[in-house]
Amino acid sequence: MRHLGVLLVVQLSLSFATLARGASQETITSPATQEAAAGAPIESASSYVLGPDDVIAIKALDAEEIGSGSIRIDLDGYISLPMLGRLTAGGLTVERLETELAARLKTYVREPVVAVSIVEYRSQPVSVIGAVGLAGVHQLEGRKTLIEILAKAGGLRPEAANTIKITRNAEWGLIPLPSAVKDPTGQFSVAEVSLKGIMQATNPEENILILPHDVISVPRADLVYVIGEVRKPGGFVLNERGTISGLQALAMAEGFTLAAAPQRATIIRPSPDGKRVEIAANLREILNGKRSDVELLPDDILLIPTNGAKSALVRSIQTAIQAAASAAIYMGVY
Repeated sequence: MRHLGVLLVVQLSLSFATLARGASQETITSPATQEAAAGAPIESASSYVLGPDDVIAIKALDAEEIGSGSIRIDLDGYISLPMLGRLTAGGLTVERLETELAARLKTYVREPVVAVSIVEYRSQPVSVIGAVGLAGVHQLEGRKTLIEILAKAGGLRPEAANTIKITRNAEWGLIPLPSAVKDPTGQFSVAEVSLKGIMQATNPEENILILPHDVISVPRADLVYVIGEVRKPGGFVLNERGTISGLQALAMAEGFTLAAAPQRATIIRPSPDGKRVEIAANLREILNGKRSDVELLPDDILLIPTNGAKSALVRSIQTAIQAAASAAIYMGVY
């Protein structure tokens, strides 16, 4: 009886282990589970919809004649094959084309086996223009989101604005974004997307799927410029509000040099008549809390002039340091 009890326990343990292993395998390999984990349907090459200018390769068991090299789908969506003649490929998925080819081959082969592969994706162009690394025409190659297409275009350049525009042919319907509107001709819909909302996951739903012939425009952001006696002169991107304070711009320029005259700082601002207006900005008093900070607008130039006396003193110190360094080198050599 004791041996029978032990045997029963072992059998039950094996049964539970088998059930657990089966459940685990189902969790890992179940397409439905994978689809739910990904948050979207799984895209495979077999479900890609072929179109004009795509290049495909066809392999058929016992019918090698139709699989000689790459085949380009013509502008009307047709391909021409030995034995089968001219047939439609555009608008069909890869899987559907395989089925169609197999059905036609039954005239010549008892049990045809056909495989279609995509050599070049050419029928789903998307234009990405503006402040990106690789502006131009890119192919979707299946389902791609806005962020994936921007990554394919080399990512955003440092001067890129936070707001991106998407233009879509009206045949695809209105772009699924709150900001979407139709253009005056009714042939397109246009929408704006805030990249900050996508990147910070506050509006992830705006990372929409991109469709063939979409145009993604990444404009250059508004800049302000800091020049003169600062450690890092140059242009700096404005924030979402379209303005920046004088101290923020100074921080971006990494502060003053020793020869700076912050009390004589000036904002040079373009005016509507094409001229420029100079506005005094005493950064020394602003830093000391004696005056409110100034506001810089797009294309403003913050000029930090040179203090003549300080400049002469700095040059004297630099000359002395260079002379001391030269003497030390001379003494070390001789």
